[in-house]
Amino acid sequence: MSFHQAIPRTGSLVVYKSRPARVLAAAEKIEIEIEGGQTKRVRPKDVLSLHPGPVASLAELRPPEVNPQEAWELLEGVETDLKELAELLYGEHSPGAAWGAWERLNEGLWFEGTLEALRPRAVELIERDRAEREAKAKAEQAWAAMLERLREGRIEPEDREALGEVERLANLQGEHSRILKALGFEETPISAYRLLVSVGYWPPTHNPYPARVGASPANPELPIPSLAATVERPGEPERLDLTHLPAFAIDDEGNQDPDDAISLDGDRVWVHVADVAALVEPDAELDREARSRGANLYLPEGIIHMLPVAITEQLGLGLQSRSPALSFGLRLDAQGEISEIEIQPSLVQVQRLSYAEADRRLGEAPLAELAQIAERYRQRRLASGAVEIDLPEVSVRLREGEVLIRPIERTGSRSMVTELMLMAGEAAARYCQARELPIPFATQPTPERIEQPASMAAMYAYRRLFKPSRTVVGEPGRHFGLGLDAYSRVTSPLRRYADLLVHQQLRQHLRGSEPLSAEQVSQRAGEADQGGIIVRRAERQSNLHWKLVHLKQRPQWKGEGVVVELQERKALVLIPELALETRIRAKQGLALDQAVPLALAEVDLAQAECQFRLLG
Repeated sequence: MSFHQAIPRTGSLVVYKSRPARVLAAAEKIEIEIEGGQTKRVRPKDVLSLHPGPVASLAELRPPEVNPQEAWELLEGVETDLKELAELLYGEHSPGAAWGAWERLNEGLWFEGTLEALRPRAVELIERDRAEREAKAKAEQAWAAMLERLREGRIEPEDREALGEVERLANLQGEHSRILKALGFEETPISAYRLLVSVGYWPPTHNPYPARVGASPANPELPIPSLAATVERPGEPERLDLTHLPAFAIDDEGNQDPDDAISLDGDRVWVHVADVAALVEPDAELDREARSRGANLYLPEGIIHMLPVAITEQLGLGLQSRSPALSFGLRLDAQGEISEIEIQPSLVQVQRLSYAEADRRLGEAPLAELAQIAERYRQRRLASGAVEIDLPEVSVRLREGEVLIRPIERTGSRSMVTELMLMAGEAAARYCQARELPIPFATQPTPERIEQPASMAAMYAYRRLFKPSRTVVGEPGRHFGLGLDAYSRVTSPLRRYADLLVHQQLRQHLRGSEPLSAEQVSQRAGEADQGGIIVRRAERQSNLHWKLVHLKQRPQWKGEGVVVELQERKALVLIPELALETRIRAKQGLALDQAVPLALAEVDLAQAECQFRLLG
């Protein structure tokens, strides 16, 4: 029998696309019937003849299940054809037996070759392929079972590894998900987020944003040098003992990384800053790690530090009985201008106060005198064009699963500390400028128009005119918002790499060592800026996320918003108690700065959106 006859005859059995077909008519094109009763016209080369027939119906082709091992054993070392294989397997050469034999040959496990010349496969090949096929079948069963569980909204521990692909897509670290596609969902981060939450892979309030922006997930774990060893460095200046001066580190309650404090010595203001550069030298492993991160990451869930926590424990002001500091001593003249600058490594004895505690003591010395000096400096800045924009700010914290949102009040002590830190920043900038010491200066271009907004809507509109602050190395430029012609950030070296970089330059100068070049400073500041962008994005998106969680847990929320912008058919409203912007449908008669009652309508964590409706 020839299996490749040119034109199969009517009623014969052929293979078409690996499935059985019955020949209805044969000419230049062959008319065949396939499973399901459909007919097709195909070319002779598109089919493979199996049996001359006649085949009355394809339903006849149901050969019984057989174990091919006996036929395989009988054919060991022998080459044969499909007809003999059918007879060995089924005891006959019927159309059904021919189809069954072809399926055994086509599956490629026990036999190999062609219809005219087939042979049994080697036992080691059979065992290998059987194991692979069993594993594949098991994997397919597990896959199907997992998909069924996901449709039911549940998972088993063994599903978590496979769901990693969905998590990568949800975290913007992948573009496709076989699981989402199989479930009929869009392959998008939003769909991935919804699935992971719905099946319990992520908790309902999971914050994906640090991972999405690529923020470091944990504190660095690096060895730190001994502070005692720093005194042995060549040219290391002796620390000025300022422990006799009352020094106060004033910060939010619960602050974990106090890196600045203030003292008054006669008419001299001292701003003490944690002496981080004493331990973190340029290009050391600690320095490179902090530079890559750019800044501490402050999340409602907690802090992820740019430096090992042990450095904060050792250098945070007031965390030890005596603290090493880099102290900035300055005097103001009657016009609020800085008239004298001194920078010294020091030892200080620091008392920690919350802003609330400091406010209660603002009438006492030395805080009363420090507040007066700070106000004189503030008035000078305002006269130089500084802008004060007082839009609502809140602190967002997660404590034992509860989202705590508290307003940040512009209290007297907070304003005082702000001004004294700005004084230190201006002093450092002027000190370095006079000595041609390259540091990153902070600048801000002047906006298109200059105003002194008073209302919330005016402040909101004016802030949008502000251009981002920029870092320059070389000659300082004006910082419009602060009203300063020279300014550098220096008071948070535990928290920000740019501040640490200034400290490193000052430390090198005070030792008489060669500082970094302007090019080196610029390169390092640029690297840190990239890390800082990631940190700020993670903080902004995480704060919004937890605000939305707070609202979702309070579906009956009602509150008040202030109209800060009117748009066509919509109004932009700022909710002060949440420091949250939202758009609402604008009714006729709404005015800027109008307070409007609101009720929560909907929260969508996956979309990072919420909707409010006007009451009344």
